[in-house]
Amino acid sequence: MMTKIAEEFLVKADEKAFDLGHRKTINHNIGKYNVAVERGLSKFENLENSKKKAHVIKWRVMENLDKFLPEFEANFQRKGGKVIWANDINEAQQEILNIIKKNNGKTVIKAKSMTTEEIHLNEFLQKNDIESLESDLGEFIVQLLGQHPYHIVTPAMHLSKEEIAKVFHEKFGTPLDFTPEQLTQKARELLRDKYLNADIGISGGNFLIADTGSIALTENEGNARLCTTFPKIHIAIVGIEKIIPSMADLDLFWPLLASHGTGQNLTVYNTILSGPRRGEETDGPEEMYVILLDNGRTNLLAQKEQRQGLYCIRCGACLNACPVYKNIGGHTYNTTYSGPIGSIITPHLKGMKDFKHLSYASSLCGKCSEVCPVKIDIHKMLLLNRRDAAEQHENTRTEKLGWTIWRTGMLKRSRMDMLSGKIKNFFLKNLFRKIWGKYRSMPEIAPKSFAKLWEEKNKDATGE
Repeated sequence: MMTKIAEEFLVKADEKAFDLGHRKTINHNIGKYNVAVERGLSKFENLENSKKKAHVIKWRVMENLDKFLPEFEANFQRKGGKVIWANDINEAQQEILNIIKKNNGKTVIKAKSMTTEEIHLNEFLQKNDIESLESDLGEFIVQLLGQHPYHIVTPAMHLSKEEIAKVFHEKFGTPLDFTPEQLTQKARELLRDKYLNADIGISGGNFLIADTGSIALTENEGNARLCTTFPKIHIAIVGIEKIIPSMADLDLFWPLLASHGTGQNLTVYNTILSGPRRGEETDGPEEMYVILLDNGRTNLLAQKEQRQGLYCIRCGACLNACPVYKNIGGHTYNTTYSGPIGSIITPHLKGMKDFKHLSYASSLCGKCSEVCPVKIDIHKMLLLNRRDAAEQHENTRTEKLGWTIWRTGMLKRSRMDMLSGKIKNFFLKNLFRKIWGKYRSMPEIAPKSFAKLWEEKNKDATGE
């Protein structure tokens, strides 16, 4: 039987693929992105060499993760910071709650972070009577709607400006004809006091820098800086794969991330944080924690052929290039990380049985691999996941039986010709249309195969 998660995926994909309003909004937003990115990438002297260099650096990190992570930990702690290792979602949640309770915290202000989405932090804190507010504008909007981010980089990509104006009108009484600039100003007014009064600031981290023990943040709104400097306590939760060897590597990774993520040469605010406030410093938190999150990443690290999925720098380029993502949208995947990159890492992070279907949510056109700034061979990873699902016997009985019959028939011509064209058409019409041909026109198979016709022709020619 197909899993419930896979069934829900197919239902949602069916709905979104034929939602013309959704398609119009996504095509408009991704169209603007494509123009900006093309301009941004043209600024590189040699883009291909930059991507190759980034790939090699990330390869070296993943092959030596057991050395780079302790190096980061030692250097960060030397500067007064505290490092916590979290094996899974429950551990990460509990460690964050312990820090908040120890400091009698009641309010949290958050910078944009996919790892906090991964551990469902907002819902967890709400259950424990702690207010948690998103400060990134896109995240703030989807939080108002009770939704999760639609896109790794652009959380509210699926919403038009009219829909956002309607949300603000319903929540805050602003006029329906407010411009994007006016809506942004309203959000600033609402959030300003929250920065000043929040007990705890929480962020992610774009990169962990091993040789200096620092975290690097990149953003366009400045909200991450406010979240990490005003509150007395700053907690950064970062996946263990985000590490890079040296501060000097930011010279490569920051421009690659910015250009592929938004088309900018560099994002507006780029911050390096190296522990809590020290000595005579006037800015920064009194305490700073970095939570290093595993949550299935070592499962992927153990897969020698597929561990390059951990090279991802979360630029979102593969989502914007993927024809499937552009048709079914980010929420359909029902995962923290959607699109091609989500399809290759989620089965290892959350289980092959429940998420193997994502490996088939692809046309295998290879565009995702082509645009990746760290040269992850994404479409090859999708095929390897399909292979693993079959080897681990995670496919349904019906699927196994179908492929066994197909293989048996295809291996020998005489077996293929055992059934007449009429019977084959019956199966296509009544079986394959339901499982494969819902939106396809099934081919009409000839009454006799080419091999049969050839055999008959030769018989007639020789008179045998």
